[in-house]
Amino acid sequence: MLVVPKEKPVLTNLNTYYLKLDKLIEHCQGEMGAGGIFFKSASAHGAVYFDPDEILSGYFSDKNAELHGQSAVEQLMQAEFSYNFSVDIYRIPFENVYFWSSTPAAEKIYKDLSTEFTDLEGLIKKMGAEKLTGYIDILIGSQQESGMIFFAGGEIIGGSFSWGPVENNSVRAASKLLVEKTKKVGGIFQVCRIPIGAVKPSPPHAVRTIGAPQNVLRMLEEFLGIIETLYNSRKDKDADFDSLIRKKFVENAERFTFLDPFAGEFDFNDRKIRFSGDADDAELATGIIVSTKELAEDIGMQEEMRKYLASWQRKYEEKLDHLGIRIA
Repeated sequence: MLVVPKEKPVLTNLNTYYLKLDKLIEHCQGEMGAGGIFFKSASAHGAVYFDPDEILSGYFSDKNAELHGQSAVEQLMQAEFSYNFSVDIYRIPFENVYFWSSTPAAEKIYKDLSTEFTDLEGLIKKMGAEKLTGYIDILIGSQQESGMIFFAGGEIIGGSFSWGPVENNSVRAASKLLVEKTKKVGGIFQVCRIPIGAVKPSPPHAVRTIGAPQNVLRMLEEFLGIIETLYNSRKDKDADFDSLIRKKFVENAERFTFLDPFAGEFDFNDRKIRFSGDADDAELATGIIVSTKELAEDIGMQEEMRKYLASWQRKYEEKLDHLGIRIA
């Protein structure tokens, strides 16, 4: 099942007749960072989700097949001249793109609920109590406006709204606005659950080598990037993220010697990690994650951090378990 962001696309009504998809994806990664490219034709539709460095996952459906992940991306690459696809491109916040990449696997558990019988505010509370990982898709009144509310383990972690992008710290306010609008003019709701582990993103051959092992540095760069994006969305910040995290790394250099700046083994700059030390993967990941969790606690951001890391944790669940690392 394919859902698209509610905001207006950055680019719309492009056509695969004159597009080279691998180059288009590279261009979008450089210009937008993270996002989704959505394909539609009379007989097929699909999507490709990307972050600044790699293709995360994809979805493809026609009358013969429904594909997820790498196989879907490869099919779209092969099918660019077989179908006359119309293409829309959406910017997706970095911290939400991993969640979006799992949405095609969602299963509808409540269909066409109406405000005649269902109160949206009560439904949101019910999904929280049921620890939903998924989303509520909302059409307001005559369907001129719409929105989606994302949940991870029952916690609201993001959303998508037809009136425009909403900053992370304003998602709850936007959700309340959805509630108010549905109370005034009514609405229809779909509730969808994403099965845990249903989608395991793996990069296609057009971007990275098939079968390449999951890279710990890439995992940690994504982790730090999500926290930096979350921190930068706050209105009360009084220092830049790089300064804060570097200071915390120095504080922990006695416990994790590779963090000692004088050793020259580790550096984090512009969301990239450089590491040349002897620490194993578990020690490296533990040092960075422990330090970041301590920083989040110092600045009162630990609850937000836990919510916005939900999709990242799902993506790297096996790797984290292998390394013996717990985030919560």
